[in-house]
Amino acid sequence: MAPSTVLRIAARQFRATSRFAAVPTFRASAIRAYSSESHEETFEEFTSRYEKEFDSVQDVFELQRNLNNAFAYDLVPAPSVIVAALKAARRVNDYPTAVRIFEGIKAKVENKGQYEQYLQELAPLKEELGITLKEDLFPESK
Repeated sequence: MAPSTVLRIAARQFRATSRFAAVPTFRASAIRAYSSESHEETFEEFTSRYEKEFDSVQDVFELQRNLNNAFAYDLVPAPSVIVAALKAARRVNDYPTAVRIFEGIKAKVENKGQYEQYLQELAPLKEELGITLKEDLFPESK
């Protein structure tokens, strides 16, 4: 028999038996036990952890994964974390991600004043790396 014929027969048998047979239910027998003590990370611990993460980045995938994780928290990363991320983007030669880091900051801050403070703090590094922001290229899209 041809493989496609075997598949059709198997599919018909499955449909025929599944209409009348009870569908088996699976129950999890193992329950994962978590510690009752949960450690909440302080902002300083978060900052040092991500500085180390970005310092050890070796490729674009790692850089973008770490950025996604850092920006997923309900906080704006410290300027030192952003500096480490921008240097990592330069190290792996990923200019678009460097520009997107600034867009991520703009999305995370509460107001335009905070964004301006980040820009002012990061201006020397931005100039050193030659990063042009989206709002500099397209002023009307602010």
